[in-house]
Amino acid sequence: MTATESSLEALSREDRRFEPPAALAASANVTAEAYDRAAQDRLAFWEEAARRLTWTRDWTAPLDWQPPFARWFVDGELNVAVNCVDRHVEAGHGDRVAFHWVGEPEDDTRTITYADLLREVSKAANALAELGVGQGDVVAVYLPMVPEAVFTMLACARLGAPHTVVFGGFSAQALVDRITDADAKVVVTADGGYRRGAPSALKPAVDDAVARCPGVRSVLVVRRTGQDVAWTDRDVWWHEAVDRQPETHEAQGFDAENPLFLLYTSGTTGKPKGILHTSGGYLTQAAWTHWAVFDLKPETDVYWCTADVGWVTGHSYLVYGPLANGATSVMYEGTPDAGGRDRWWRIVAEYGVTQFYTAPTAIRTFMKWGDDLPAQHDLSSLRVLGSVGEPINPEAWMWYRRVIGGDRCPIVDTWWQTETGAMMVSPLPGVTATKPGSAMGPLPGISVDVVDGDGVSVGEVGGGFLTLDEPWPSMLRGIWGDEQRYRDTYWSRFEGRYFAGDGAKWDDDHVLWLLGRVDDVMNISGHRISTTEVESALVSHPKVAEAAVVGAQDPTTGQAIVAFVTVRGTTTDEGDAFLQELRDHVAKEIGAIAKPRQIVLSPELPKTRSGKIMRRLLVDIAERRPLGDVTTLADPTVVQQIDDTMGALASRG
Repeated sequence: MTATESSLEALSREDRRFEPPAALAASANVTAEAYDRAAQDRLAFWEEAARRLTWTRDWTAPLDWQPPFARWFVDGELNVAVNCVDRHVEAGHGDRVAFHWVGEPEDDTRTITYADLLREVSKAANALAELGVGQGDVVAVYLPMVPEAVFTMLACARLGAPHTVVFGGFSAQALVDRITDADAKVVVTADGGYRRGAPSALKPAVDDAVARCPGVRSVLVVRRTGQDVAWTDRDVWWHEAVDRQPETHEAQGFDAENPLFLLYTSGTTGKPKGILHTSGGYLTQAAWTHWAVFDLKPETDVYWCTADVGWVTGHSYLVYGPLANGATSVMYEGTPDAGGRDRWWRIVAEYGVTQFYTAPTAIRTFMKWGDDLPAQHDLSSLRVLGSVGEPINPEAWMWYRRVIGGDRCPIVDTWWQTETGAMMVSPLPGVTATKPGSAMGPLPGISVDVVDGDGVSVGEVGGGFLTLDEPWPSMLRGIWGDEQRYRDTYWSRFEGRYFAGDGAKWDDDHVLWLLGRVDDVMNISGHRISTTEVESALVSHPKVAEAAVVGAQDPTTGQAIVAFVTVRGTTTDEGDAFLQELRDHVAKEIGAIAKPRQIVLSPELPKTRSGKIMRRLLVDIAERRPLGDVTTLADPTVVQQIDDTMGALASRG
């Protein structure tokens, strides 16, 4: 195997550096000393992090590691909901706001204190117990971004009952698959939610799914939109079942390895994978990383993670991590442009948001919409900006820093996965001098290595495959009901190493760059090139807002690069000269080998409702194949528009 076959090319270069703000560094929660402590005794470091929680029984050992299975804080007991709610009220912080909830319709808001949260979670736990839910019973949650979603998750945690939250945009069949695999006995849903100003029904999908899931005993329904819904004997209104319950609930401790939630990965064919996370290790790492990476000061900060609770980011950094830290958070129901394309910035200004955590897709969308929208609002309260979900292009990073952060806020670009449970790679805002577009390096207590195709470390500089070579507290505990699939999926590619499919490189300064899924790596004339690097080069052009790159079959080079580009709102160039300008720009940025064979301009890119670009469909378009399933897209018509454009280009030869 040659070097280019066994590793990824590391073509692009970034020399800009930004030091931590002096004032933030002077009062940062975590300093460089944390790296030293973790390096000296990694397990003692995580034990110290675990001591930030309240345990009903101490552990007998920090870790029992039987590869690939881990037990953290062995024999320890705690209650996750008590750590997220009760202990803050008992400490005298009941009047602190837990959530500023903002509905999609204008002026639809709720302020929920920690005392309110304790009362509502206790009532919900009593109601679920009345419906027969106990330790080990799985509850499926299919709700919009309403407070009842958080109440339900915490009520399940209070009872020791794992929950599986299903994103509200998923189909009835997706619900069937997840309910069946998890053997869920209760489903919590709503009549509907709001989407771009109009009610969007949810219960019909649940009715369809539950009709095919005979194991479901009860469906608990939140009244959100007031839409008419069909009703059966197993349906129960939330306001009737929950509101009459006692406002207190006696919680008990559960083993640190008691299942907390299942979260099913999407986007692949075949049976969905139920990623299992347990309690003690997960909460330890989610809470510590949230406190450290965002430099959270719970007495004064207002934190906003824009993720939906249907995704792991919503679990770890909207619900469990922030609440364990006693944070005040914003929770927003709607889309970024509901009520105007400046809606998010109005919310930041109104609530004085200090930490803001969102996805590169959203950042690039705002770039496309223009600088003038955020400029209309006072964003001076912001002090830390975060990025999550995929690698962020350097120019999108710079726009985020300049336009949203006012050139004063550090950016924490975080790498982690559903499977890892919590952040693994990220700068620390008071410690790290950051490079635009880079997640920089592993957090204290985390061990990563970039290896070539043979599993050999590439050393200080070079590209390859990102692996984890030591267990971590929030790691997945397996795939629900399928031990062998867990071994095969994550532990078989490189012996003794966790590998979930991402490429990475160390640059000349030993700074880590994520290169996206290795499935998205293109083999161009024997060179393995990451789509992420080519996309970053395109987005660095001042007229480009967003780009998606795929490899298409080519008789000469094996694969050829095809780029789909959305230009900024003020750009009118659409001719061949502009396309050649973009190709030349890529060649200048990272080399002629990366110059796209074709560039297709489109006003939008095909994205799921969670904002992820559907590259699989773009490959279908690039290779002129019949289009695959488009039902999960936010706007299915976008694909046909791009396909028509590609067809016209193909007919021109």
